[in-house]
Amino acid sequence: MKLSKSSQLVLASAIALVLATFFTACNLVTIDYVFVASAAGSASGTAGQIYTYAVDGSSGALRSVNKPTATGGAGPIAMATTSDYYNLYVANTGNNSVVHFAISPYSGALTQKETITLAAKPSAVAVNSAGTYLYVVSGTTSATLTEYALSSGVIGSPAATISLTVPGFTSDMLVPTGVAALPNGKGVYVAAYDKSAYNPGGTTTSDANPGWLFGFAAGSGGSLTPVAGSPYQSGVKPSAITSDPVSRFVFVTDYSSNEIIGYTVLTNQALQFMVNGPFKTGNEPSSIAIDPRGLFIYLSNSLDETVSAYSIALPTGTPSADVSTAGNAAITTDTDPVSITVEPALGRFVYTANYEGNSVSGFKLNPSDGTIQQTQATPYPTGTNPTVVIAVPHGNHPLSSPE
Repeated sequence: MKLSKSSQLVLASAIALVLATFFTACNLVTIDYVFVASAAGSASGTAGQIYTYAVDGSSGALRSVNKPTATGGAGPIAMATTSDYYNLYVANTGNNSVVHFAISPYSGALTQKETITLAAKPSAVAVNSAGTYLYVVSGTTSATLTEYALSSGVIGSPAATISLTVPGFTSDMLVPTGVAALPNGKGVYVAAYDKSAYNPGGTTTSDANPGWLFGFAAGSGGSLTPVAGSPYQSGVKPSAITSDPVSRFVFVTDYSSNEIIGYTVLTNQALQFMVNGPFKTGNEPSSIAIDPRGLFIYLSNSLDETVSAYSIALPTGTPSADVSTAGNAAITTDTDPVSITVEPALGRFVYTANYEGNSVSGFKLNPSDGTIQQTQATPYPTGTNPTVVIAVPHGNHPLSSPE
């Protein structure tokens, strides 16, 4: 059968479209996996769920991969990975547990391993860079830092348990909100607030400073020694904590005062306030992250539903300039962003978990100036009330080695 010229054109166009679609699909390169912990899936009752997404290396767009994985308890609140990205730890408030998962770097699949049970609700977790210790902070009226030994990712016995109290106000209710381990392995820091002194809508019984930051020098054998001057005043209600990749600076977000509080790390792991701080943020900053190059700070503002971006002045650590623009749609998230991460493979994409939006928002990061713009099709749906987001490199990235 001989086709007319018009029919030949239609056929050629159809073939071209199919080929273009095929090659476009083939050109999708996964550079990271993003894990999002949600309070529940659509049909999972109160069980926590981990949703897994593949990150497209070109656009930063997310696509769902694998089936949701149960977190091992209700109310997941925090996640952390080992520096080799083979192990994930999830803290659940529903059964006071921390659950260990093995990560497949080539598929993003999660395999549940052992579980530990705490005496109180966990609020944050961190792992040292050597992958030898897991740090867990817990408590709703009294704060405890527990250090667990790790062996090939497996959680062992506690190596240290430290009760945290405010000097001169040891009977006050202290609520931990974050924990961070310096990348050089020499220091561990815990953020907390005094609920006896700061209790919106409730009664206060103390005139202590509300916000605190506890610092510990990490020694051989897992020893944790309070550093000079610890604890340090840290605003009103510290909500999140992080450090830069070379362990020179520590940053804390103050949820109540809408500020970043910056500290310089001294040679003995003690901290010194940045003299030109604190630094203004959006309303109710809930989470903070630094890009892998240590050049930019990103934080989520829960009330504003935005991401704020700052450049870091390397000599001083000062968040010197807000590189985002107020009111710019490019920095808008979905409703109530409560967690933020920068993907580690390229450091080119930023993601927030949006608690009320039941979604993840994505942003493309310009490495030359730190500005961000929304990724394709953002936001991406998750389970109910996502609380935390974290990312690991895909196995073809040099940071991951074959299984």
